[in-house]
Amino acid sequence: MNYKLRKKYLGVDWGEKRIGLALGDSETKVATPFRTAGDMAELVKVVKGEEIDVVVVGRPVPISNFQFFSRAGEAQTISKQFEKFVDEFKSKINIPVELIDERLSSKAADALPGDKKTKAGRDEIAAMLILQSYLDKI
Repeated sequence: MNYKLRKKYLGVDWGEKRIGLALGDSETKVATPFRTAGDMAELVKVVKGEEIDVVVVGRPVPISNFQFFSRAGEAQTISKQFEKFVDEFKSKINIPVELIDERLSSKAADALPGDKKTKAGRDEIAAMLILQSYLDKI
């Protein structure tokens, strides 16, 4: 039996333009900023390349009446776009995907000390905060 004791986690801060990523594991239970992915293909490549066991995705809190327009000119809400992203992502990987509330993770990332030279990007830090929140509960 090939039983893996240590699990690797990937934290994901989804955005329309960028996807922030963070790594963590079940042994240390510490999340660290990793990098930013530009699209789904890059995200899937990270999952496979880093041998991730569980993905933790921050779910955006719906903002009432907030809409944007797709390339086809159709009005969509952020939550519909997010659900489309999650469905597509799940169809491309064969590992568990956990969704957790990401409320204010980007604001919290901005509030951390440091400047652009001394800390990771906002999206990566937001992903770290999302993943750390999850790791603290397991």
